[in-house]
Amino acid sequence: MSQSVPPSDPSREPSSGPALQDRYGRPRPGGRRGVVVVSGVVGLVALAWVAWAAWAQATPQVQSRMVTYDVVGVHRADARVTVELTDPSVRASCLVRAVAADRSVVGEQSFPVTGVEGRKGYRLQVRTERRATSVEMVGCTTPDQSRPR
Repeated sequence: MSQSVPPSDPSREPSSGPALQDRYGRPRPGGRRGVVVVSGVVGLVALAWVAWAAWAQATPQVQSRMVTYDVVGVHRADARVTVELTDPSVRASCLVRAVAADRSVVGEQSFPVTGVEGRKGYRLQVRTERRATSVEMVGCTTPDQSRPR
């Protein structure tokens, strides 16, 4: 059987004497505090960036949605869409696309939106090269908002 050594035995406690300091060096007086301060600043900057990115994505300049569509004939599809601008001075460009059964694009209609305050409805006629099966609202963009919404 092995003998247990009491925890108060000085020969078993780690030494903090000159041998460890000679081997590993002395800790710098402000080293830990500096790391904590730099980490805090980096954390605050990252948190501010995440908050800004969330706010920018949650408040787009322009939003659009498809209300309804109707395939009228072989070469035409009608669509009703709504567009909402946050600021009437914003200039937006919107795109509606007609799609065939094989999922190929058979027609597109782009239209500008300016001077709109709030939400406005649009009726569009999309000319198609062959029969469309559906119409989709790709979205609207502005000079400052490149992702269609």
